[in-house]
Amino acid sequence: MRTCLFPGTFDPITLGHTDVIDRGLDLFDRMVIAIGVNSSKTPMFALEERMAWIREIYKADARVEVASYSGLTIDFCKKLDARFILRGIRSGGDLEYERAIADANRTVAPGIETIFLTPVPQYSSIASTLVRDLYKYGGDVSAFLPAAVLEGIQRLKQ
Repeated sequence: MRTCLFPGTFDPITLGHTDVIDRGLDLFDRMVIAIGVNSSKTPMFALEERMAWIREIYKADARVEVASYSGLTIDFCKKLDARFILRGIRSGGDLEYERAIADANRTVAPGIETIFLTPVPQYSSIASTLVRDLYKYGGDVSAFLPAAVLEGIQRLKQ
């Protein structure tokens, strides 16, 4: 079975993320969307909420699992027996950053490959940071988020 890990903070998960996930599902038998827990970061949305949104988005696809982890991504891959890491690349800056991580991971765990996918052009500029800023200051984030996330953040506002 070809298991792939798609790690990130997904704070929140965007249409750019889901575009990469959806196209990655054509390549792998099992996709684990893994929310990394970093004690030095304070996310805007609770871990449980982010996990629930992803589960809702992919509830009809048994190939998709949602998990959280702390520590090294490569160690979590080993724990899951995932031979692939999926990463989305929006720009040249993303590529350089992700390539450096992929090179380090390949050195530590040569049997785990990193696969890069670019989002479709209309989602290539979407970043969770941008979406959080728009949301924080009352901007319209509907063009950037899946319906499950939009519904979730509307409930949070109430």
